[in-house]
Amino acid sequence: MVGFVVSKAVGVAVVRNLVKRRLRGIVREELSTLPPGSLVVLRALPAAADVTYDHLRKDALGCLRRAVALAVA
Repeated sequence: MVGFVVSKAVGVAVVRNLVKRRLRGIVREELSTLPPGSLVVLRALPAAADVTYDHLRKDALGCLRRAVALAVA
């Protein structure tokens, strides 16, 4: 299960929803790489509103990979 935290500090509702939709799409592609029963929360920082999709994807995937590595270790 993956949850998303996108606070008002990220921007107005339209921007927050865009960031959430992007994160959902990124994570949807990687769900199979998460161990069964994983609980993950991704928190978007205010800078997430200004980065490209590719940059957000790179950062999010890096975070997921680090979290999986820590969980397995």
